[in-house]
Amino acid sequence: MSAETNRDTLYLVTGAAGFLGGTVCRQLIDEGRKVRAFILPNDPARKFVPEEAEIVEGDLTDMESLKPFFDIPEGEEAVVLHIGSIVTSSPDYNQKVIDVNVGGTKNIIELCLSTPGVQKLVYCSSTGAIPELPEGTVISEIDYFDETKVPGCYAQSKALATQEVLDAVHHRGLNACVVHPSGIMGPGDFAVGEITQNLIRIMSGELPAGIDGNFNLCDVRDLAHGVIGAADKGRCGECYILANEPVEFKEFCRMITEEGGGKKVSFFIPPFAANIMGHLMDAMGKATGEKPVLTSFNVYNLIRNNRFSYEKAQKELGYTTRSYEETIHDMVQWLLAEGIIKTEEEKGKQD
Repeated sequence: MSAETNRDTLYLVTGAAGFLGGTVCRQLIDEGRKVRAFILPNDPARKFVPEEAEIVEGDLTDMESLKPFFDIPEGEEAVVLHIGSIVTSSPDYNQKVIDVNVGGTKNIIELCLSTPGVQKLVYCSSTGAIPELPEGTVISEIDYFDETKVPGCYAQSKALATQEVLDAVHHRGLNACVVHPSGIMGPGDFAVGEITQNLIRIMSGELPAGIDGNFNLCDVRDLAHGVIGAADKGRCGECYILANEPVEFKEFCRMITEEGGGKKVSFFIPPFAANIMGHLMDAMGKATGEKPVLTSFNVYNLIRNNRFSYEKAQKELGYTTRSYEETIHDMVQWLLAEGIIKTEEEKGKQD
């Protein structure tokens, strides 16, 4: 399928007020496609949903509130892009995360199967749902997901939900495919998430030290293109990793200070020392009830194997990645344009 042949298709996007969901909506609208956006009631991020999108308010865990979202005009076809979820950096069990990420996905599956106009579901999972392999091994797509093989509540919820989708494909005739994004960065992060916060901290000289680790981050615009590619070309029952090349934290910091200024981060804690610090801060957090600045789970995510193969998505979906330098440049320019960070001249005037 292509944009030209699908101008009459209605695209139902959950999580439309979020970073990735909002970017997907904007790209679809820029291509002349019709979008219906699902957001939480009274969500302040509603203002970031493109005005051309039809908005339906509701809750993924409330089947009744989802039904108007699936009200497809007679004779029309729809494709569902299920992006909405709760993301948490805490590894601890969280019933709300399970209710939304797993229970909400079950509701989406049921409505896809019971709504005649729905032609396809694209489920947005995560690379976190895929078990880690030893360092030096490239991680590729798998076809069965076991939540006991991945650490942390978020990854476990994504593994459970992904398997629900695949089970519905294999046993109930659902036409669906799955995408697995890695970390997300780029312009348009109106909620100023963790990656954007770290970029601002580095630019502001507020990061005295880093961890000698790495991560895998993608430009949100590339991920959105991959999600839409899955809607157009993704094969039923297939999974597609949407990732990038890993980047060392040292290199990431260097690129940010070169692009946006700020004090250079010159000290990086070795992984073994960072791991000890993380466990100590875990214990302190439990004793004080305060959220630690660094946790052992944060450290794990920086020293784990973050090398993923995205060759399948390149070949089948037309997925592409841009350089970290380009993304960081565009992020800095967007943050300045939005007034989230100040230029040196503006800082001088304030002083």
